[in-house]
Amino acid sequence: MAEVSDKLRIDKYLWAIRIFKTRSLATEACKAGKVKLNGQNVKPSAVVKVGETYSVQKGIERKVLKVTGLLERRVDAKTAIQFYEDHTPVEDTYAFKSSFHAPILKRDRGTGRPTKKDRREIDDLKSDWWDEEQNEN
Repeated sequence: MAEVSDKLRIDKYLWAIRIFKTRSLATEACKAGKVKLNGQNVKPSAVVKVGETYSVQKGIERKVLKVTGLLERRVDAKTAIQFYEDHTPVEDTYAFKSSFHAPILKRDRGTGRPTKKDRREIDDLKSDWWDEEQNEN
């Protein structure tokens, strides 16, 4: 089992529960204000306590994590899940994925530039998709 300590730094904790790939990335996130406790920025050296809820922003993804146990060493993902609860709202969990629903238009390599007819078909396809998206919202 993993080693448990009384005092644990937030950057080390976030690294141990596999939120960040390296401890230096966790430290940088804390310094950049991406890790918050009760709406306040957290320094990398802040001590983690069981029961606290942290908001962590990693790129466009935002997570809300409640500390359920202290973990000093990095362990496998199945074990790491036991040391926190994910309280991220469902709409935040999938919100960033909805921005990537644009149609992907690919042309075979070497076919050259589209002809006028091809261009019209592409424009019609895009406008049809755009109209459908506007009607849904």
